[in-house]
Amino acid sequence: MKKFLGILMVLVMLGSGVLFAAGQQESGLIKIGIVNLPPEESGYRQANVEDMNNVFSKANGYDAKQTNTGDNSEQIAAAKGYIRDGVDYLLISAANASGWDDTLKSAKDAGIKVILFDRSIDTDKSNFQAAILSDMAYEGKKAVEWVLGLGLPKINLVLIRGQMGSAAEIGRSAAVLDAAKTGKLTIVADGTGGDSWSLEEARKVVEAAIAAGKDFNVIYAQNDGMAQGAVQALEAAGISHGKDGKVKVIGFDFNRFALRNVQAGYWDADMQCNPRQAAEISKWIKGASIPSGIVYQEELLLTTETITDELIEKWGINADPGKGVITR
Repeated sequence: MKKFLGILMVLVMLGSGVLFAAGQQESGLIKIGIVNLPPEESGYRQANVEDMNNVFSKANGYDAKQTNTGDNSEQIAAAKGYIRDGVDYLLISAANASGWDDTLKSAKDAGIKVILFDRSIDTDKSNFQAAILSDMAYEGKKAVEWVLGLGLPKINLVLIRGQMGSAAEIGRSAAVLDAAKTGKLTIVADGTGGDSWSLEEARKVVEAAIAAGKDFNVIYAQNDGMAQGAVQALEAAGISHGKDGKVKVIGFDFNRFALRNVQAGYWDADMQCNPRQAAEISKWIKGASIPSGIVYQEELLLTTETITDELIEKWGINADPGKGVITR
């Protein structure tokens, strides 16, 4: 009799659709593993990490865990852990674009859908379901077009890269390197803020260029924090910059402090990198309509001529120091 009742209960559960797919928890929550970079990396990353936590919450129907590290091997280890845990979806923003093939294939073999966000990975497209990315090459191209359009008689540029080998660094550097190769500009100093995209390391790059007597009129810093560090070095050396100054300054990411600096003419331009991908990914998951391949976000470049309060409010990330406030 007990055996009959047990079989009957299973049949009822099957008929009512109560049995769960592999990885799906009995609670009904969708199990998510997120591999991301640390919020300390930049204002962009802080906003991105917070966005992931806010969207993939229990209140929104998710059981999500997020690992934040800038070490690629640690990221891969975390991803393997999530695969063993049987997550339904694995979301990845990779510290480095290479080295992921085996891990992605393991996820695929386990029936886990992989969605890349923010940064691409050098792998066959069959190894992930979808990717929602900033087009880093487009960002670099747009920024360099602005530099070349400044009307300077000669462009001597200081290039300050982010984490070497990351999709962001590769994409944002490509257009600069191509312009230098074709003689459209000269790179007089080429440095990096390191794996942490460090303000302090960026300042050292510019300090070294000044100490070496390099003559430059453009700073191309691949995130806002590094642009801030670069300008600190200019200020300390008494070198004018911004709208009416000798050195033109462009940053990336659309932190509101950076946009206010552009609005005040303290910097000249900022290129957007939109950190808010979580809501779109959640829409894909909840609607069972995950696209195949890469979806690129539309992003803007704002200058002292085009920036407005409305655009800062709509697109800026992190705290707003307020109109007219310069962040040095």
